[in-house]
Amino acid sequence: MLRAQQVIEKTKAQQREQWYEEFLELKEASIYENLPWQFVGPVNISGRMTDVEVVVPKGDNYTIYVAGASGGIWKTENEGVTWKPVFEHGMSTAFGDIALDPQNQNIIWAGTGEANIFRSSNAGAGVYYSNDGGKTWVHKGLTNTNTISRILVHPENSGMVYVAAGGNEWTNDTERGVYKTTDGGENWEKILYLDEMTGAYDLVMDPTDPDVIYASMWQRIRKKWNDPRTEADYTNTGLYKTADGGKTWIEINSGLPATAYRGRIGIDLCKAQPETVYAFVDNYEKLPEDNALNQTEDAYGRPSSGRIKGATVYRSDDGGENWRQVSEQNAYMEGLSGTYGWVFGQIRVDPLNPDKIYVMGLALNLSEDGGKTYRPLRGMHGDHHGLCIDPENPNYLVNVNDGGVAVSYDGENFRTFYDNLPLAQFFNVGIDNSEPFKVYGSIQDHGSYFGEVNLRSGRDQIPAVEFEYAPGGEGSNHVIHPDEPDKVYSAGFYGTITKTDMKTFDSKNIMPPVPENTERLRGQWLAPFILSPHNPGIIYHGTQFVHRSMNEGKTWERISPDLTYNDPDMKGDIPYQTIFTISESPLKFGLIYVGTDDGRVWVTNNSGTEWSEIVNGLPYRKWVSRIEASRFAEGRVYMTQNGKRDDDFAAYIWKSEDYGTTWSSIKANIPYGPVNVIREDPKDENILYVGTDYGVFVSGNRGQSWQALVGNLPMTYVHDLQVHSRDDIAVIGTHGRGVWALDVRLMKQVMKASEGEEQATILDFPDVYEPGRAYYMRFSKGLKAPCFLKSEGEVEWWITDADGNEIKKQKLTVEKGLNYIEWNLMDENEKTVQAGSYTLTIAGKNFETEKEFEVKERRRRY
Repeated sequence: MLRAQQVIEKTKAQQREQWYEEFLELKEASIYENLPWQFVGPVNISGRMTDVEVVVPKGDNYTIYVAGASGGIWKTENEGVTWKPVFEHGMSTAFGDIALDPQNQNIIWAGTGEANIFRSSNAGAGVYYSNDGGKTWVHKGLTNTNTISRILVHPENSGMVYVAAGGNEWTNDTERGVYKTTDGGENWEKILYLDEMTGAYDLVMDPTDPDVIYASMWQRIRKKWNDPRTEADYTNTGLYKTADGGKTWIEINSGLPATAYRGRIGIDLCKAQPETVYAFVDNYEKLPEDNALNQTEDAYGRPSSGRIKGATVYRSDDGGENWRQVSEQNAYMEGLSGTYGWVFGQIRVDPLNPDKIYVMGLALNLSEDGGKTYRPLRGMHGDHHGLCIDPENPNYLVNVNDGGVAVSYDGENFRTFYDNLPLAQFFNVGIDNSEPFKVYGSIQDHGSYFGEVNLRSGRDQIPAVEFEYAPGGEGSNHVIHPDEPDKVYSAGFYGTITKTDMKTFDSKNIMPPVPENTERLRGQWLAPFILSPHNPGIIYHGTQFVHRSMNEGKTWERISPDLTYNDPDMKGDIPYQTIFTISESPLKFGLIYVGTDDGRVWVTNNSGTEWSEIVNGLPYRKWVSRIEASRFAEGRVYMTQNGKRDDDFAAYIWKSEDYGTTWSSIKANIPYGPVNVIREDPKDENILYVGTDYGVFVSGNRGQSWQALVGNLPMTYVHDLQVHSRDDIAVIGTHGRGVWALDVRLMKQVMKASEGEEQATILDFPDVYEPGRAYYMRFSKGLKAPCFLKSEGEVEWWITDADGNEIKKQKLTVEKGLNYIEWNLMDENEKTVQAGSYTLTIAGKNFETEKEFEVKERRRRY
């Protein structure tokens, strides 16, 4: 077996900062800078939030800030009627916490990197600062802390800020712990550090003495095969207290569970009685073997490996010197956090009543008897991560969860904002051939949905739409029969697969059987399966094996051995050492490529009779995120790898012209990864697209060089990309900003114009219709003509009618690249023009070009 190269080290902070600057330069220089992406939806659901801050006093204003887990920071000034993004471009748009300066609430501190380290959390890049309510931002360092869970601003000194850094998600590092600045983030001092695995996960300050701070420290690491958990040799998880602003710390764990059982801990105190402190402990003490929970599967259908006590709440009335468990040990508490308590860890105490507390888990849970008993507050999406309580009116609550934002005015009933905060976290996109075509995708904590990509109003007027429920779970690939769009194949949790008739919504489980002498099938969260491009009745499905069905899933055969390393030391609660990507050559039946999550790559040219490993020259055990067999040359294949799970942010993009025998890097000038997907254009062998954690890039020369294809797209995590071969529309599924579409025909015209000799080219534009009476001008789209210019400067454009009469003329300052000429269909006398033939001319220094077009009769509605 060929051995690959050694592991590439995780990325250093300086390298990440340099790559980001290179990305900004690439973006600014792109010929597609003004090529628009169009938001498709969903407009009826939102997504995962991690924190919320409310400007006080309530009543003088109605401003709220919320932090998306991977969708930036959003602001409302009218208590949720409308929202606008105030942070959507930066080294990371994943957030763990935000904080307002008590002395000036236009000052915002934002800590990047979701601290919950769930399956799809994204790394941060330190701390950002705004002093104008989010209009502008400045990076304030701590780049490689990667996860930030809490920020505290001193109530009397705006330059003094404390940061709880959880540290790298996947690897040991020294950049964990509690940091402090006294000069507004110009310099940071690490004031509490235990070891390379123990990060800071919560901070709370005594309002009567800001030098008194409580810190929660959590020893953890996420493995590719296990969620973070307390292990036998972990000794550092616990609570610490300082009374001198962080100069010295003491442990305050008397009465808490033994060290071996302490998982993530959330802390809070009562502002009116600050000696009363609560700790919300994810308790890893095992339940008795006869507990009914031990006989159940977890939320994803995985068998129990021994259920734990889970959510337990402790109280101290002497400033943390002594703790006592106040929550009951019962089924309610054991199920409060499900089987993944490390995702929550948030507790809030009523600012006036020390016996009233809120504990966040699957539900928002309220206790009014000092933490003994709880009841859920209803009317919101599940999985709760943040809560803000009005200090003057504790019945006013603002909650954030996996579905968005919810507000209560009476502490009981909530109104939600799920339809105007477009933060859905898509894992994938699949497209069909219906008219208009539909896009399918699975969304974190929502399940699977589909929506239309409707071109009826023009290729530049794709509407954002509501999405509808689709078959599949929250982590599902979707493949639609190319000739029968009502036949949808979808994955469920960890490798299950179903076939659904969308007319009747009748679903059938078509999971391959477990082969003999195999304990179980290992399927990834997004288990791959494809329909053969040669016959859509043939399905290939990946677990640790490749399975093939020749009859739409009625029967299966295993056509490969275990293609992973199958290392017993890398087996845990999360399926790992699995196949992650499959591609069959459109040019040769049975020529199949497979890539695994543990870095193995294989090819068979005879439908699985023989397999050859093709990893020569590739980085060792780097996750294979996508393989794309070319539809233009039989031996050509493309591949991407993703280093996220090694805290490695490099871009890995490969091409082979000899069936994978040798690989050459085609990352070229793409500075940044991780890279999630590569696609070959369906009609042009020279055009490639890649989706990364920094957006989309396109190459017109098979990877020799790349252009940023981000345009107006926010900095977002592009998890999947498809190009519709009939309609020439690219669709991306982003993990944090929903689904977006781009007109590939226009993109290709820009590409061709940039390579041509003409100084200016007027590109194709949508049909133009006469507006009718002037009153109805607001209903007319008018003319919006894209033009490509080789240089910037001032140009003139004018419109002439069929008789050559000039009816409109204007000057315009243009940029190098794509520009738009907009005409409202009115002449120089402000009269609307009639249907007929017209010519658009654009002229500049040493050039003049024109394009004829029709103003069509106005479309009438009946």
